Amino acid sequence: MRKHPVILGLLLLLIVGVVAFLLVSGLTTPGSMEELFSRQNKVGIVKISGLISDSKESTDLLDKYGKDGDVRAVVIRIDSPGGGVVPSQEIYDKVIELKQRKKVVISMGSVAASGGYYIASAGHRIIANPGTITGSIGVIIQFSQIEKLLDKIGLKPTVIKGGKFKDVGSPVREMTADEKALIQEVVDDIYDQFLEAVSAGRNISKEDVKRLADGKIYTGRQAMRLGLVDELGNMEHTIMVAAKLSGIDGKPQVIYPETKRKGLLRYFIKEIISDISDSLEQTNTGINYLFRHSEAS
Repeated sequence: MRKHPVILGLLLLLIVGVVAFLLVSGLTTPGSMEELFSRQNKVGIVKISGLISDSKESTDLLDKYGKDGDVRAVVIRIDSPGGGVVPSQEIYDKVIELKQRKKVVISMGSVAASGGYYIASAGHRIIANPGTITGSIGVIIQFSQIEKLLDKIGLKPTVIKGGKFKDVGSPVREMTADEKALIQEVVDDIYDQFLEAVSAGRNISKEDVKRLADGKIYTGRQAMRLGLVDELGNMEHTIMVAAKLSGIDGKPQVIYPETKRKGLLRYFIKEIISDISDSLEQTNTGINYLFRHSEAS
């Protein structure tokens, strides 16, 4: 029994319409069919660069990848000398959380030191370039004194306070022995937190970490010999390692964070602020996980 030609015509028309819709919507453009079949073969990239002063952008992106069922692994590219204690800890904690659901592999760029290494130690694997500068496990806080300068220009400050240590670190007078001891206690505790984080993240005893945690910097190759890094390789190699660890066959689809377009004026303002920030870095009184370039040179 022959099928009605009208029904066949309608079916053919429907098929043509579906194909046309796919063409218009862009789902059958070059590479799109491959994307359809590789939706769950994605590796997400997170970039941490420069001084670490805020964690929100990084933690939000890590959260996003964690909730994306198509992202099988995350590569965190670190090119940072470190920075603030709290943002470094917040990103570290978020990486530890993400590790419960995804494979997280660290790629070290030119510098991944101090707070940068703090974050790196949370990953499943750490891959550095041979010439990467890493390590610098330690804590630093600095105070500047202008007491003698004020004397020369005839200025004498008056401070009224409630509490013995309320103006600890004041630039207008010498720090007392008790104040130095107080600051040292705070620094020692934060330093101990660094040791605990690296010990847990790298599965190395705290005593062994402490032997390496005197603020010394290492090349990527030296760090691998010391157990601070797992292997040597570039970003491309790290992506393939992450794919393999997460069970992706072949070349993965790499997802980079969206870049925000900035106007020329905003770019110049950002550069000026960055230069001022670098100039003032030597007088920064915050407690930091930070590798000081000037002290190493």
